Amino acid sequence: MNYGYKRFSGNLILVSAQYPLLQTDAPRCVPVLDTFPQVLLEHRAAACLRQLLNAVGATDEIVPVSGYRSFSQQVEIYRSSLLEHGADFTGKYVAKPGCSEHQTGLAIDLAQKAADIDFLCPDFPDTGICERFRSAASRYGFVQRYTQDKEDITGIACEPWHFRYVGYPHSEIMVQMGFCLEEYIDYLHQFSQGNPFVLQQHGRQIAVYFAGETPVQTADEAPITEVSGNNVDGCVMTIWQ
Repeated sequence: MNYGYKRFSGNLILVSAQYPLLQTDAPRCVPVLDTFPQVLLEHRAAACLRQLLNAVGATDEIVPVSGYRSFSQQVEIYRSSLLEHGADFTGKYVAKPGCSEHQTGLAIDLAQKAADIDFLCPDFPDTGICERFRSAASRYGFVQRYTQDKEDITGIACEPWHFRYVGYPHSEIMVQMGFCLEEYIDYLHQFSQGNPFVLQQHGRQIAVYFAGETPVQTADEAPITEVSGNNVDGCVMTIWQ
């Protein structure tokens, strides 16, 4: 059967200056933590983030700063940054409206708990509880989205505080292979339904492949099948067997 999906929705959508967000519907978002009801994430991403924070014992040491933003909120943030910090800083750290991952509900900016936290560039060091969080993130579907070694690909300066939910096992594959999201989406183009990327995890086999614009389920596929658009040229299938 044909899946009902949109190329511009799902955990693996690429949103950037080159590939603006085409989704017009607001994602289903919930507060990340009860103590920060104003910071929202897509409901599955929020659940995984809470599990991750609990797993590393960080619920009282790491705080959410910025999650889901509407288009209008991104407009205001972009304009304010231009006025306060100028075009050079804004071009490095603030996406133009329509080009921000925050509008997907899948991105979260985090900070080490402190009395004063910078909204645009919160402190999230490579030590202590923040490093333990970063090391465990991929097991819960998250990756640090913008790293220094990928700046020429992403077009965004290193943001140690910005994490993106791509879902498991994609997060683990990306970290193991050293891919940013742009590279991962491109890499998956070489895999098809008849020749998938296969990952063995915890006694289960997970098959991942690019399925173009018209993903079709066959009778021999496992009952647990996930489909995500990539916001570029089609969708990615994930089959849990």
